[in-house]
Amino acid sequence: MAAKDTGSLRALRRTNSERMLSALMEHGALHRAELARICGVSRTTVSTITADLIVGGVVIEVNGDQAARAGIDASEVDGRARGFLRANPAAGAAAGLDFTLERVWCHVTDLSGATLASDGVRAAPDTPWQERLTTGLTLLDELLTQAGLERTDLVGIAIGVPGPIDLQTGVVGPSLPGQAWAGVNVAAEFGRHLTVPVLVENNTRLEAVAEFTWGAGRDLADVLYVGLSTGIGSGMLVDGNLHHGGARGGGGEIGHLSADTSGIPCPCGNRGCLVHYASLPAVLAKLEPVLGADAGLDELLAAAAAGQPETLQALREAGELTGRVLANICNLLNPARIIVGGELARAGDLILEPIRGTLRRTAMSLTRDADVVAAELDLGARAGASGAAALVLRQTDQLVAALLAAPARQPNEAV
Repeated sequence: MAAKDTGSLRALRRTNSERMLSALMEHGALHRAELARICGVSRTTVSTITADLIVGGVVIEVNGDQAARAGIDASEVDGRARGFLRANPAAGAAAGLDFTLERVWCHVTDLSGATLASDGVRAAPDTPWQERLTTGLTLLDELLTQAGLERTDLVGIAIGVPGPIDLQTGVVGPSLPGQAWAGVNVAAEFGRHLTVPVLVENNTRLEAVAEFTWGAGRDLADVLYVGLSTGIGSGMLVDGNLHHGGARGGGGEIGHLSADTSGIPCPCGNRGCLVHYASLPAVLAKLEPVLGADAGLDELLAAAAAGQPETLQALREAGELTGRVLANICNLLNPARIIVGGELARAGDLILEPIRGTLRRTAMSLTRDADVVAAELDLGARAGASGAAALVLRQTDQLVAALLAAPARQPNEAV
């Protein structure tokens, strides 16, 4: 056979291997007939390629009681068909690191998304990025050791930081004053210490990925996540795909949409940005005469629970302004559900009901029925880190390439 023909066959085999492994990562366990149909190949091709993937430990076969324990319904499968196939959870691990102003959190999962280790540490707000990077890597190594793994077991890691990431340069743009990562190419800096693919994303979008994957947005194709925190950010799932921020990465900055065109000037160049009215610092500043200059989230929530009138009014106004901005987004994108997270979401219906009411009054009739719910997962860095690990698992093209390039592993028969 000519060398060119041999190379073409190898390339086709590689493509089919990637396609099958991607299908197993996306759909979970599949029997061979389903896998052939999804990938558009013959059963013979499936059998040949998956045999190699099983020998390499990347795919495992699930039979009998194992299928039942894994929650697989085999009732409609041809009795002559062989067992189900699934990606081997033990073939590698995914990691996520999330950096907020005062916390660093790391989350490690297997390839099924099951948590292997998760923990966080505090960081002083003025900690420079170099120290944060060292803290993150130390935490990563501690959790990998706890899970019985090494860095070489990772198929990828995603890093969450505040602010927009320029998709052309990889540099983090300014967001909050004094933001430690502003002007830093985070992927390049972590890449000096790691040999696996490094993804970098805005940490609010990673909270969104966590909600899309395991929380209030699972199984929906069009979802908007809004984080009402120290700043205000958002993440969007459009037709089942995470919107990474548009042409340059600046999309999703909902906090810098104007809630009052004649309002407070913002460093971004706009006036009356939502962040100046509906973020946690903005609400606390408004309530300073009532709660005191040193009040924080706990004091705010306690006053709200006690029915303190000024606190209830401040939350209502923040919700109404947020709802007004969200109405415009609903008219543009028509999400099925809006998930509200961040510290202010802990006020529950005291802020969610004003959002819902304003949305119903001001959005178009076809878009105003978006379901507005509170986030289900832990707030802040922990959710961001789990979303970062989930992002690695969602990047199936990079994940598959990393798995297929790895040394052969012993098949893991555990379900």
